[in-house]
Amino acid sequence: MIPKVVSWKKDTVQDLVDLLKGGDTIAVIDIHGVPAGAMLGMRATLRSDMKIQVAKKRLMAIAWEQAGYDGSNLDELFQGAIQPALVSSANLNSFQLFTELKKTEAGRAGKEGDVAPHQIVVEKMDTGMPPGPIVGELNSVGIPAKIMGGSVQIQKRTVVLEEGEVFTTDMGMMLSKIGINPIVTGLRLCGALEGGTLFPPNVLDIDYEQFETDLISHAAGAFNLACNITWFTSQTMPTILAKASREAMSVALEAAITTADTMPHLVGRAHSSALGVAGQLDSDALDEELTNMLGAAASAAASAVTSSSDSTSEAPTEAEEEEEEEEEESFGGLGDLFG
Repeated sequence: MIPKVVSWKKDTVQDLVDLLKGGDTIAVIDIHGVPAGAMLGMRATLRSDMKIQVAKKRLMAIAWEQAGYDGSNLDELFQGAIQPALVSSANLNSFQLFTELKKTEAGRAGKEGDVAPHQIVVEKMDTGMPPGPIVGELNSVGIPAKIMGGSVQIQKRTVVLEEGEVFTTDMGMMLSKIGINPIVTGLRLCGALEGGTLFPPNVLDIDYEQFETDLISHAAGAFNLACNITWFTSQTMPTILAKASREAMSVALEAAITTADTMPHLVGRAHSSALGVAGQLDSDALDEELTNMLGAAASAAASAVTSSSDSTSEAPTEAEEEEEEEEEESFGGLGDLFG
């Protein structure tokens, strides 16, 4: 006699198959420890981006195979999940899915029987709580407390639980009173499957701000290196040409090569040298024009010294900032990359 399958199980499996086929990204989450009321609120918040369905592991496995997925992937996704649920999303990739689910996590006080997820340490501190029975309660669970300066203070750094140890008696409540809620509840992602690739949660957990900073730094380093080795691209050519132009101008000025670009600099340099020589001569040897020019130069120098001495402390700062900006804009070689 063939056993009759309960109709609701068939319906559940079909719903799960539809869920698995309804998105490009599928995942398994663990909802263990999430209160029913909180679960309803989380599902309502996430409904626009993903579908979540809770079912027995056996029914999930049947639907998984019917949807055409490899059963070994589901076994990996089930690892570490106490109360699993299936998730499907057509809008989010695996990384975005992890980020959205991460937002549902929140800390709560440990209850008797909970397992410490990591080493729990109470630091030496002033709790800010007024004197009262709390002192004895903290000491009763191994947290050394004392009244000092009108408030309850923890006397020394204390490891109250190691990773994997179980909460007993009032430990969780006492820790919560001093602001330590180590038990994280929320929709914890156990892994995601996208395009045939299985992503464990540690791969999906990315610090995007640090990633952006690193990316900018690496791009700047690559650009600097490309310019130093004269690697011609549409991005490096403007910088390489500007550097070559500055170097060519410097060589032309040192060699006194006359061009439309160098002549103003060469004439200005010759004029300054001529005034320097004239300044060493006796005043009787100077004509009126040279005397006036030397006087104007002396007056300009004196005005510059007076202006510098009367300026506020902000002036050197602005000059330093301008110098730093010029150094940043200039191309300083490999030192910019490794310095």
